[in-house]
Amino acid sequence: MAVQDELQSNGVVRRTAALEMQRTEIESPGRRAFRRFLRHRLAVIASVFMVILTLVTFPLAPLVAPIPPEKTDLRAVRQAPSAEHPLGTDLIGRDVLSRVVYGGRVSLAVGFFAVLIFMTIGTVLGGLAGYYGGRVDAIIMRITDTVMAFPVIVILISIVAIIGPGLQNVMFAIGLISWTGVARLVRSQVLSIRTVDFVLAAKASGVPEEQILRRHILPSIVGPITVAGSFGIAGAILTEASLSFLGLGVQVPTPSWGNMLNESQSIQLIESFPWLWIPPGLMISLCVLAINFIGDGLRDALDPRMTLD
Repeated sequence: MAVQDELQSNGVVRRTAALEMQRTEIESPGRRAFRRFLRHRLAVIASVFMVILTLVTFPLAPLVAPIPPEKTDLRAVRQAPSAEHPLGTDLIGRDVLSRVVYGGRVSLAVGFFAVLIFMTIGTVLGGLAGYYGGRVDAIIMRITDTVMAFPVIVILISIVAIIGPGLQNVMFAIGLISWTGVARLVRSQVLSIRTVDFVLAAKASGVPEEQILRRHILPSIVGPITVAGSFGIAGAILTEASLSFLGLGVQVPTPSWGNMLNESQSIQLIESFPWLWIPPGLMISLCVLAINFIGDGLRDALDPRMTLD
């Protein structure tokens, strides 16, 4: 009887293992990547934080911060946090909570749209350089090397000084300069993919090169591009904060985390009114940290060579 029970148990185990193997084999790459991403706890927590932050700064901003961020109240100048003003007020009586919430809207918008610009430029140039090679590759890579030879912050300051500060100009300036790393990444990926069998078969079948790039090569490098874009958002937010801190980014009275720090940079304000600089500085740190964790999770989820314990 014991032997029979053991045989039945082994049979159940084998059938379960076979079903699990079959489920794994038929699982789509997207579902597999999502399941692997969920195993990265820090990335999941960071994603929840970013979803909440996006909801608070965009559709729920009027509910979370009902006081307009530009409204001044000279009777409530430099007030400490209270029931009426949970994060206090600034130098001219504006509500700090409202400015942090609406400043997050500006910082996130700069991050996403700047990344959209430089990811598009970098993907197009890197794809052309890697696919065609030869003279096209040499010209694009020499332009890339030239741009990378100059300090990014110096070029950004020069561009903003020429075209003027402002939200749209900051997005454009960051997007125009930050594409070099993406271009080199895409070029290396395309160089390794353009010689694989399915690409060579498409060429031999007479498929137009534009369709080969769009239908065969580009879907194969979505993973690295997605990871690079997630890290690029964090970099763009930091860059916007740096420009605004220098007075060359988003201009007051429009709030951003960077210009809030710019308004609180004197030693007296730092020592006596910490509620003026701690909230925006903390939000920058938390937002960048969360995006970096999401990037780590995407890298692990989209790379089949990575395993999560």
